[in-house]
Amino acid sequence: MREKHPFIVLSFQTTVAAMEWEKRCMETGISGRLIPLPREISAGCGLAWRMRPEEWEQWSGRIDTSVYDKVSCVWQ
Repeated sequence: MREKHPFIVLSFQTTVAAMEWEKRCMETGISGRLIPLPREISAGCGLAWRMRPEEWEQWSGRIDTSVYDKVSCVWQ
């Protein structure tokens, strides 16, 4: 069985917001990827950005909080 690890997941209100976020992350070098919204989270458009907690710590102070809806920690 695969070992689960914690990830930070950002949810979005709209698919357009999620796609814009992905583009911005690629331009600025924020690592992560778009994923289907995990079942544990019931919000948003159905897409989420998944990143490692270390990356979140590095970037969280420089990210515009109005772009995403919620921040959650999930084990995947």
